Amino acid sequence: MNGQAAIDFIEQTDGQKLKYAFADIDGVLRGKIISKQKFRDGLTDGYGFCDVVWGWDCTDAPYDNGSLTGWQSGYPDAPVRLDLSTLRQVPWEANIPFFLADFSQPGDTPDWPACPRSLLKRIAAQCRDMGYHAEYAQEFEWFNFRETPQSLQQKGFRNLEPLTPGMFGYSMLRPSQENAFNNDLFDGLTNFDIALEGLHTETGPGVYEAAILHDEVVRAADKATLFKTAVKEIAYRHGIIATFMAKWNADLPGCSGHIHQSLWTPDRSKNLFFDADQPNRISALMRQFIAGQLHCLPHITPMFAPTVNSYKRLVEGAWAPTTVTWSLDNRTTALRVLNRNEAYTRVEHRVSGADTNPYLAIAAALASGLYGIRHQLSLDIDPSTGSGYTDRQHGVLPGNLAEATQKMANSPIAVDLFGADFVDYYTRTRDWEARQYARQVSDWELKRYFEII
Repeated sequence: MNGQAAIDFIEQTDGQKLKYAFADIDGVLRGKIISKQKFRDGLTDGYGFCDVVWGWDCTDAPYDNGSLTGWQSGYPDAPVRLDLSTLRQVPWEANIPFFLADFSQPGDTPDWPACPRSLLKRIAAQCRDMGYHAEYAQEFEWFNFRETPQSLQQKGFRNLEPLTPGMFGYSMLRPSQENAFNNDLFDGLTNFDIALEGLHTETGPGVYEAAILHDEVVRAADKATLFKTAVKEIAYRHGIIATFMAKWNADLPGCSGHIHQSLWTPDRSKNLFFDADQPNRISALMRQFIAGQLHCLPHITPMFAPTVNSYKRLVEGAWAPTTVTWSLDNRTTALRVLNRNEAYTRVEHRVSGADTNPYLAIAAALASGLYGIRHQLSLDIDPSTGSGYTDRQHGVLPGNLAEATQKMANSPIAVDLFGADFVDYYTRTRDWEARQYARQVSDWELKRYFEII
């Protein structure tokens, strides 16, 4: 929907209010409900929004190392702007109109350096300038519990009741047992302009997986970001809590957020990753794209693994990669090529977890692939066969957030991909996150050391 059509739609609706939201650096949606008059007033110059949203973490604790904003600046307002093309209605909230927003600036004014959606828009523009249409999709795994926000607190996040018991991947029984919830998920998301390709149970108590239909790269990230919050809101209405933690339980599989990606001609008539005359039907462009992603991956791992918990998922034998590897349809490597026919030829980025900020993970995937094309990198790494966990000859992923953040903070490659201002801001936030964890005393430590040491 174009801008004027969106404005006309809002003017014609009977309601007096609408919602807008943007993703913060952790991918958490922050926003407001505003009146129609407020909507009209901000269309030209934007809406003032306290920039503390870029100066605190996901628990609203202010960073102690911020340079973009902080107590030193007094947390002034920054202009947030609605993207009128993102208009949709929220089916489970009486069809209230909803817009996505970001902190992009008009004209040649530099964007707010912390805004994830603005970052992806810049990289998507680079892709178009290089002559490519980027088609992307993200899929998610998540666990569901018969809990409420209140019961989580009362139980101290222990002894939670899963939606369904046992390990039952691809079950036909479990979705039938929770028919109302499953129907509301599939239908509600579709009506919210987040069309699904599939929805099924994964292996684990109460765990689901959904694949979102592919789309242009920014729209794909919009849908992935909205998907996570939409699932949580729909779950609330069924007395269910949905979690997208990468690894909520050490004894169960983690939750992925795999990214599917391909480059096409601008008119979308040809998939540029497919070449029937080349070995394994992989085009020269696709080889450069893969080479760029593998080359950059160790330098930008926090974009795909942004939390302390992310690295609990990235362990050997847990259906998540640990090495700098690629393969032909092998689920143990960082990148997995799927190319049985041209229409569905793509590269699946398997490092990304369900806890990612989709704008940042997708921006990192696209930017690193374009890096390989710009520099005409040669794909000198052979595809892994067998277990990718044992193929360590080309490197392994950082083992924790502190290590990964330090590498990114000192990386000229990261600056080349995202700009110095973003890298400085983002790595400061990840350093803060790692330090908060380092200060804690875990249950494991108490059980191991309290009496015996």
